[in-house]
Order: sequence, then C-alpha cells, then structure tokens
Amino acid sequence: MSKRNLIIVSNRLPLSVKRVDNAYTSSLSSGGLVTSLSGLTKSTQFRWFGWPGIQVQDEEERGKVLDSLAQHGAVAIFLDEELAHSHYNGFSNQILWPILHYQSGVVFTDKPWQAYQRVNELFAETIAGAAQDGDLIWVHDYHLMLLPQMLRARLKAQGKHCAVGFSLHTPFPAGDFWRSLPVRNELIEGMLSADLIGFHTDEYKQNFTQSCANILGARTEIPGKIQYKDRLICADKFIVGIDPAKFEDTLRNEQVQARIRELEEKYKGMQIIIGIDRLDYIKGLTQKLKGFGEFLDQHPEMKNKVVLFQVAVPSREDVKEYQELETELSTLVGKINGKHATPDGTPIIYMHRSVSFDELTALYSIADVCLLTSNRDGMNLVAFEYVACQARRHGVLALSEFAGASAFMKEGSITFNPANTTQVAEAIYRALTLDEEEKKMRYEKLSSFVNANTSAKWGENFINRLSRHI
Repeated sequence: MSKRNLIIVSNRLPLSVKRVDNAYTSSLSSGGLVTSLSGLTKSTQFRWFGWPGIQVQDEEERGKVLDSLAQHGAVAIFLDEELAHSHYNGFSNQILWPILHYQSGVVFTDKPWQAYQRVNELFAETIAGAAQDGDLIWVHDYHLMLLPQMLRARLKAQGKHCAVGFSLHTPFPAGDFWRSLPVRNELIEGMLSADLIGFHTDEYKQNFTQSCANILGARTEIPGKIQYKDRLICADKFIVGIDPAKFEDTLRNEQVQARIRELEEKYKGMQIIIGIDRLDYIKGLTQKLKGFGEFLDQHPEMKNKVVLFQVAVPSREDVKEYQELETELSTLVGKINGKHATPDGTPIIYMHRSVSFDELTALYSIADVCLLTSNRDGMNLVAFEYVACQARRHGVLALSEFAGASAFMKEGSITFNPANTTQVAEAIYRALTLDEEEKKMRYEKLSSFVNANTSAKWGENFINRLSRHI
C-alpha cells in the first residue's frame, strides 16, 4: 500500500536552526505535535512547512537553510523580521490571543491585521506550489486562520485537489467575545474553507458553530456539520493528549531516580504542591499565589509542612503586559514568603525559567498535589503530564474549571473557580488532606483517561478523518 502524503503547517517549524561556521544545522524539537505524529510514520509520508525562527535575507544563505531542513522533511517559509513580529506579536498575540481567551479591552489596529493577512498569503503561495494532487494538508492554530481559504483558492487555480484540515489549540470563545473583533467574519470564513476543523472540547466546537450561524448565516442543523455557501464542512472534537510512555521511561532513568531520592530527602515530612505554567495571564498565576497565601493564613498549623514549587516558564518577554505580570508575580512571592517564611524554610520556591525534561519529571513524581489555576486554557497538558508521573504516589490534581482539561478530568480531580481566592485556598486544603483510598480512586480514573487519549491517537484520528475528504 502506498503511503499517504501529509503536509503539516504551523507558524513555527518544530526545529531549531543554527548557523555553524559557513553552514546551517537543524535539530528536531520534542514538542507535542512532533510526538503526536510519530505514530503515523508507517502509513504517512509527511513534510513540515513553517517559519524557521530566524531571518535570512540572502538567497544563497536561504538555500543552505532549506538544505539543512530538508534532511528532516521540513520546508522554511521565510519572513522578514518586521513582518514576522507584526504578524506574531502585533496581531496573533496582542489581538487574537486575548479574544480567544475571553480577555476584554483589546485594541484593534489595521497594520498588524495587514501583516497577518500577508503572512497567511506567503504560506499559501509556498504550500500550494509544493503540494501535489491528492495530498492531505493539516494547518495548525490561530496564527493561520486565513490559510485554508487562501490555500484552497490557489490549489483550485492550479487544478489540484487536496483535503485541508485545521486544528485550533486554543479555546474558541462564546459569541459576544468573538463579535468584538472587527475582522471576525474574515477569520471564520478562512477556517470554513477547510474540510475538517478540530477543537479540543465540545464547548469550543459549539461556540464556533454558533458563531458561524449567527455571524455568517451558516446552516448548522446536521450535528458535526456546517453548511456554508456550497460546501459542507465537518467540525468535531479531537481530544489532544501526551505520550505517557515518554514520562514512564524517563522515570526509570537512574539519574532521575537519584534526583527523586535527593528531593524526597530534602523535603522529608513535607507535602509538595507543583505548578508548571508558561508565564501568561491566562494561567491565573496571581490567583494561584493569592489562593496559596490565603490557605497559609487559614491553616497556620501547616506552616513548614507544605511547600509550593512554582515554575513560570518565560514567555513573550518583549511584550509589556508579560513584563508587568512577571513583576507582579515576583512581588507577590516576596510578600507571601516574607509573611510566612521561618528559619526552617520558605513556603514558595519560585522559578522563573525553563527546567529540563528530567528535572520536570522528577518534580512531577515527588509532588503530592498539582495546582492549575487557568483563567482560560485550550487544554493544559500539564494535567496529563502530572498524572503520567503519579503511579507510585497517587497525587491529587487540583484543576481550574476553565482549563479545557476539566471537561474530561473533572471526575478524578478537585475543581474550582480560580477567580474566587477562598475556593482556591479550600481546594488546596482539600487536596492535601484526602485519604489514601480516595486519592487512589481518583488517580485511577485520571490515569485510564490519559492512557486512552494519547497524542498519537489524536494525530491518527484526525488524519484518518481527513483522509475521507480526498
């Protein structure tokens, strides 16, 4: 049987490209999308298209970058620095991202929107030229919402028929938030040129479907289908996951085991709460810290018996709002530690940096509670990662009801509204005081869900569905 040809498109290529002497080297990152598609290699031949993350103006130099990427089946779409910045920071992250995550007060300006359109056009031109008749094309995320429409027009002009899929990795908001965006029609029309549109939860799918009906007058009587103009588009939920085996294998590593023993010895007799988040206002980090502070106020008997390890991975550091958030978090950590620290230790260990995969796995393994306080979140795979590392301890997942993961993991976790500081404090106390039998029962529910909904299964399900549209 011949292999299917799949073109995967994301804003950034999942590779890091570096200049070494007079040449370029590229190495594959270990991101979620890479893992999701690793199981498809037997049946599918795929190529990646996206921005390489570096500016290369010279044609000869571009050729060298393309040669380096070709070894990994990847193709660079080159953008000049100003255009890339205006598309990524100006429109995608300062206008579109906040609206997708229910943030109000977004100011729309035309220049970033023009850059967003131009980048989507450049992607469409490169991909349409490289695609062959019968290829599957899978477009990813909010940076490229216009791409399915632009791509379809170019493919049609070239006499090529390809099945186009689009996956959104953020929430899709309820109607009033989406309507506040002046270019809402253009963006959803762009998505509606795909044959199959994937969302993480039923709620996001429903919000999108209703916006199509209310804003564009699309017909939505058939479940899972949207009739727009002369086309019938499939929209469905595809549960994204992780590769649990990767965490289980890492936990067996001798150095990781040694690190686990070291941490357990250091924090003997204490309960550990872990928080792993990108430094982003959607993650509810200020609410988390305030909730933890209130928990310490309410339960002085637990002083020196509980420690919160909070990793805040740097993100969008050139954006003012993110700089201000980092300052606010550092101040809050200082206040809480200043109030509750003793000569024996501080209640919060705050790390504003990335941690290695080995260290991350060790931290997950020793934590009694994982606390996630997202205001809004597409899914939040940290919840899955924590569960994958808890076969021995049966730690408790305390999860915001606004994380996409709570749609599936509510039963096995303690859920709360992160806007209510008292609820956060109560959820922490409850998670720390659950009896062993209850913890084991909750863990088993979560573990069976995480193992049944892997990243490989997600990739396979989407591609199999998309193949029906050829």
